[in-house]
Amino acid sequence: MDNQQSTTNKSWETVIGVEIHIETNTKTKMFCGCSADYFGAKPNTHTCPVCLGLPGALPFINQEAIEKCIKIGLALGCSISEHSLFERKNYFYPDLPKGYQISQYRWPLCTNGTIEIDGEYGKKTIRINRAHQEEDTGKLTHIGSETFIDFNRSGLPLVEVVTEADFRNSEEVRDYAKKLQQIIKSIGVSEANMEKGDMRLEANVSVRPQGQEDLAPYRVELKNINSFKFIGDAIDYEVERQIKLLEKGEKITQHTRGYNERKKETFLQREKEEANDYRYFPEPDLPPLSVAKEEVEKIRAGLAELPGKKIANLEKIGVSEKVAVIITASDQKFDIFQEAITKIDSAEIAPLATFFVNQGSKSQSAEELLELFKSVTQQKSTQIQDEGELTKIAKEVIGENEKVIADYKSGKLNAVQILIGQLMKKTQGKADPIKAKNILVKLLS
Repeated sequence: MDNQQSTTNKSWETVIGVEIHIETNTKTKMFCGCSADYFGAKPNTHTCPVCLGLPGALPFINQEAIEKCIKIGLALGCSISEHSLFERKNYFYPDLPKGYQISQYRWPLCTNGTIEIDGEYGKKTIRINRAHQEEDTGKLTHIGSETFIDFNRSGLPLVEVVTEADFRNSEEVRDYAKKLQQIIKSIGVSEANMEKGDMRLEANVSVRPQGQEDLAPYRVELKNINSFKFIGDAIDYEVERQIKLLEKGEKITQHTRGYNERKKETFLQREKEEANDYRYFPEPDLPPLSVAKEEVEKIRAGLAELPGKKIANLEKIGVSEKVAVIITASDQKFDIFQEAITKIDSAEIAPLATFFVNQGSKSQSAEELLELFKSVTQQKSTQIQDEGELTKIAKEVIGENEKVIADYKSGKLNAVQILIGQLMKKTQGKADPIKAKNILVKLLS
């Protein structure tokens, strides 16, 4: 795919910005003392006057949530603001009981970070505009003609990570979202489980004529998508939809759309507001946030090793970048491998890493991994690898199996498996089966 567009139409260029919402794993909600462990609970049982927006209820700031937002900012290379402020984002929607959301707009907690992604398009740096703290909304469930509201999620700590419009195709967006999820998991601030709604993806999509530097005069926001595949599919569909409209001479207005996974198409939700439509103003019930530099450095010092650093460290000890990326994608895999390499010679590290990746998830501990690795290594060391010796035995097998040879030459290619079996029997299972097959096929040809 051309790294400058997500469509085969060369007349247009895709421009995408991404917003990802992350529920952090705090004990309590963002502005009240309700338990944040709500998943699977009976609807509306984790609520109080604050998260229900009842008159006279006053919020207070969850310090644990602020610290986890700072961790996310540091992991993304952001600057942490010494002074930050919560604001009221005013809009009406049934899942927002107060009629406004406590969020950050003009004074976010974390600003100006970066994430590097890598794919067929090459290495690319994505600019992070901000990572700011806010509260989550309730959850709407539509059953037939009725809509039910569960406020258990209302008021949970939510960090919104907002990029610049640096993406040019859906592949870049998927890679970015996967990379961000890996970072979030590695620093322990959230499970980032998209099926549970811990991490939700949104993309602002527009297209412009190739060569135009100014952004398009509109953007269409794809809302609340919970799958890497679906965000890519939704973007690709939306780009094609927009191009068709623009080539007909139609005007596209700013609005939000959902994605129907079954129909594989986007659908209109509502007209999109501009920032001034939300009538932001400072939250009068919460004090300004002041974050001391010493506190930021203390949080930085306690930050877990990031995936990029893990990959670099593995490369230093001989593991290829491709293999290192796979091993570090899972904390469990990485921990197993780290423990295993303390028990082997340095010359065995790279072969062990390749073996670990190729054997999938068979090993659940370092001991199991080493046991399997040594077993396979020993088996290979006793195998007959010499091509001359294997060729001699293969010719004997061919001479003893005329009917099988006739079947093979008549088109029954699976007959070669019988020959391989005969060869393995002659060598008492010591022949390298892959080399044996290659030699037999070559002789039969």
